[in-house]
Amino acid sequence: MEFLQGGNAMSQNLLTQDHNNELKIIEFLIEEEMPDGSSYVGHYGINVAKVVSIIREPSITSLPSQADPSVLGTFNLRGNVLPILDLASWMGKKMIPNPNNKVIVTEFCSVQSAFLVSNVANIHQITWDAIEAPNKYIDIYSNESVTGVLRIGEKVLFILDMEKVLSSLDSRLDMSTAEVDTSKVDDAEQFHLLVADDSSSLRHIIKSALEKSGFRVTTAVSGRDAWDYLMSLEPEALAHNRKITDLVHLLISDIEMPEMDGHALTRKVRASSFTHDLPVILFSSLITDAVREIGVKAGADRQVSKPDLPGLNKIICELLEEKLGRH
Repeated sequence: MEFLQGGNAMSQNLLTQDHNNELKIIEFLIEEEMPDGSSYVGHYGINVAKVVSIIREPSITSLPSQADPSVLGTFNLRGNVLPILDLASWMGKKMIPNPNNKVIVTEFCSVQSAFLVSNVANIHQITWDAIEAPNKYIDIYSNESVTGVLRIGEKVLFILDMEKVLSSLDSRLDMSTAEVDTSKVDDAEQFHLLVADDSSSLRHIIKSALEKSGFRVTTAVSGRDAWDYLMSLEPEALAHNRKITDLVHLLISDIEMPEMDGHALTRKVRASSFTHDLPVILFSSLITDAVREIGVKAGADRQVSKPDLPGLNKIICELLEEKLGRH
């Protein structure tokens, strides 16, 4: 029996309620076997907006010559053949077999995949500022696959970068190989862009590509970090009678980030007299009609899905010309 029925509609309804930096996190468990034979239960989380359904472990068809041992094979879900990943194995852990194991079916960038877990525990409604950015130790320990840390009572939930995890199943989800346009842009050096993304790999890809095109780029690891940077510019700007668009010409922000998401960041930008005129591009793997509506209401000038990032240069140039009259 499915835990979530009609997951896509449910996810979009939840997203359209996201007016106050809020989201819902599904808590799932992985019971792993330790080297001494004991067991340990790890608590993890995923944004409910990325979940289509949660089902019992199905019959799985093995794939011949599968290079990645964490890829279990495929299964049939309502007529669709989906790949399935052993999440514990991908993280270098050994999950204890259990006939009650669950499978979480996800959708990113219109690609459906699934991963095996021990159980699904709860749904938590929180705000993005409740999610802490991972520290350097967690980054190293998790191979930079944890994008946030959520503390609920005495429990600690690790929010996994599921796009990175599930890229083992489908190369279309592998943003580390994204080919962002790096062609030279005339007079690009006069433009200073601020890029906010909690994924270090994607942040590096975007920054590197934009710098190869000639832009000056500053990066931020969250919406809060980006906002703090913009606010740090205000005293100097006011002292010299300058506008924000004399110092930063464009903000490019992911939507899902710890501490402050891209929608909340955009709303703060539009609410401040100092940053009100700053052009904003939002991007995410979740640009559905519902998410696009939230972005429009927040004040985003453009919204881009991650698979469309190769065309980012063109979007930037069009927006700079439209908003600032520069080309």
